[in-house]
Amino acid sequence: MLKVRVIPTLLWKGLGLVKGVGFDSWRRVGPVLPAVKVYNARDVDELILVDINATLESELPDHDSVNDFSEECAVPLTVGGGISSLEQVLALLHSGADKIAVNSAAYAEPGLIDAAASRFGAQCVVASIDVRRLDEGDYRCFSHAGTQDTGREVLAWARELADRGAGEILLTSIERDGSMTGYDLALVERVARAVDIPVIASGGAGSYQHMIDVVQQAGASAVAAASIFHFTELTPAGAKAAMQAAGIPVRRNFVGEANP
Repeated sequence: MLKVRVIPTLLWKGLGLVKGVGFDSWRRVGPVLPAVKVYNARDVDELILVDINATLESELPDHDSVNDFSEECAVPLTVGGGISSLEQVLALLHSGADKIAVNSAAYAEPGLIDAAASRFGAQCVVASIDVRRLDEGDYRCFSHAGTQDTGREVLAWARELADRGAGEILLTSIERDGSMTGYDLALVERVARAVDIPVIASGGAGSYQHMIDVVQQAGASAVAAASIFHFTELTPAGAKAAMQAAGIPVRRNFVGEANP
């Protein structure tokens, strides 16, 4: 089993970070740079930074801000929001992003995934999928920060993205987002079984046990979380310690552990 990554998610809107519930009711949680600096000292494996306003407002990615953030970031940085062209991908990589996350643009132009993977490598391309569970139990993909029903069924879309060259999938349950009630294990398991690339589980983490469950029961390769780190005393280092105690291999050493 590959070592499991712990990845804080930073949702960036306007001048600072926000956190909501179900992709709504946004609450400001502070500026971006201090959060990046704090996570540098907390033994995280990667950071995900998403500009949630860019696509909704038809704005271009803010390369200057990404450059500022990346200069303070000591771990791999994935940047998403408003990416719709290969030129924008290149500019973000030049600004210090290590990976780019594409969501809404892929529905309109799936070839962007192929082109980005071909030019920059699959390891650089994160396919982001935001999912709602319908009343009948099926799952549907939504774009534009969860506001537009794409009509796409999640398993077929995940397979297509993988076939087009995406290196991993960031899978977010819209209903579970910010709820801290646990990941949607059924959703993550279905997608993880459907593709042969890593799946990052997102949406719902509220305890270390939730992270353990989504890895052991649903097959996630990484756990992304926000509210648990913003609004509780739980930490990425604590998450790694709990997962290791449960027999899950984690990347790097969590704080307080000696080198093997």
